[in-house]
Amino acid sequence: MTETLEKTAPAAEAAAAGPEPWAIKGELILNCNCTVFCPCVVSLGQHPPTEGYCQAWAGVRIDTGHYGETDLSGLNVGLLLEIPGLMARGNWKAAAYIDDRASPAAHDALVKIFSGQARGTTGLFSVLVSEFLGAESAPVVFETEGKARRLMVGKKIKGEVVPVAGAAPDEDIVVTNTKYWMGPDITVATATQGRVRAFGRVWDFDGRSAEICQIDWHGPGK
Repeated sequence: MTETLEKTAPAAEAAAAGPEPWAIKGELILNCNCTVFCPCVVSLGQHPPTEGYCQAWAGVRIDTGHYGETDLSGLNVGLLLEIPGLMARGNWKAAAYIDDRASPAAHDALVKIFSGQARGTTGLFSVLVSEFLGAESAPVVFETEGKARRLMVGKKIKGEVVPVAGAAPDEDIVVTNTKYWMGPDITVATATQGRVRAFGRVWDFDGRSAEICQIDWHGPGK
């Protein structure tokens, strides 16, 4: 009995300690089926998507990051999101593609972060996502060329987004000081390519709404 208690004590202590502290800084791009700039950014999910439902892919470039002692710097993540109506009402479906360069520890950490298990900034996923379709290891490439950003996840996702041109050609159109969960400043963009062939979904969102956001996420606290 004593031996059993000694073996289970470390596991119990780890569970009591809760999620590891984590942080990610980098950039996120997103392309959805909205015909004009996504109304969720300023309505915080209280206004429906332009088509009444949301289908989207996203890419995250992690410039610097960690989960506990596990380094996440230099890795990329691809996401698939499907929301049946108002974003704030939940019932989302989601899936993640984890950079195949990630170590086993980094892979597990990113699954915890992007499924909401790690709490903090992405903790809302654990509340809003009713069906997590899965997390797959895949080659996830996030490229920047001029103002264009590209995400390639094998043959699953092929996307490119560019900022919408403003009156001053060298300045992007940016919605600032929002309470949007991704970050307060969102660059208005459009997709020059938005192809998804994943989890039975066949989507093409060329010319549809897109966003570019500098991210500074952390957890497990708010």
